[in-house]
Amino acid sequence: MILTLVVILLAVGTDQLTKYLMAGLLPDLEGRTLPLIPDVLHFTYVENTGAAFGMLSEHRWIFMVLSVAGLALIALLLLKEKPKSPWVRFAAGLVLGGGIGNMIDRFGFGFAERKGAVLDFIDCRFIHFYVFNVADACVTVGCFLYLFLIILAEIKAAKEKKTAPAEGETGEDGERTSSEEPAGPTAGEGETEEAPDAPEEEEKPEEPHE
Repeated sequence: MILTLVVILLAVGTDQLTKYLMAGLLPDLEGRTLPLIPDVLHFTYVENTGAAFGMLSEHRWIFMVLSVAGLALIALLLLKEKPKSPWVRFAAGLVLGGGIGNMIDRFGFGFAERKGAVLDFIDCRFIHFYVFNVADACVTVGCFLYLFLIILAEIKAAKEKKTAPAEGETGEDGERTSSEEPAGPTAGEGETEEAPDAPEEEEKPEEPHE
C-alpha cells in the first residue's frame, strides 16, 4: 500500500502545484492563454463546474456525490483485496490521486477565481479536445492502465487454458496426465489358467537278454 500512497501524494501535489502556478500566471495574459506550441499546445485558463473535461457542468453536486462514493469504493476495495501487482496499485493510486485533486477544487479549496470550480489549463488545440488538468490526466491514465491489465490477465489465462494438456493425454515424459489410476484387470481377465502337469511315465524295467 506504500506505493499507492506515494502515487496519490505525487498526483495530488503535482495537480495542486500546477493549478496554483497557472492561477497566478494565466489570468494576466492576453486571452488568458500561453502558447507553448502555437495552435498545437497552449496553457489556457478555464474554469468548469462539471466532471472531467468539463462534461455535464450543470450537475456539479451529482458529480461531487458520485466522486466521493467512487473514491471511497476504490479505497475500500484496495484495503480488502490488497492486490499484489504493483501496476494495479499504481493505477489505483493515479485514479485516487486525480479524484482527490479535483475534489479539493469542487469543495472550494482550489485556486480558481470562482469558488467550487475546477481549474483546467492543458489545451491541446491540435485535436480540438477539452481543456483539462493534471488530475484529469491521472484519472484517465489510471483507468486505461487498469483496463489494459485486465485484458492482459484474460489473454494470459486463455493461453494457459489452451496449452494445458487435456485429461487422459500423455505429457512430455510419456506418463499419463490423468489423475485416475488405470483400473486393474477384472476377475478372469488377463489371467490364464495353467494346465495341470501331465503325469510322468514310469520307466519299464529292461528285459534280460538271453
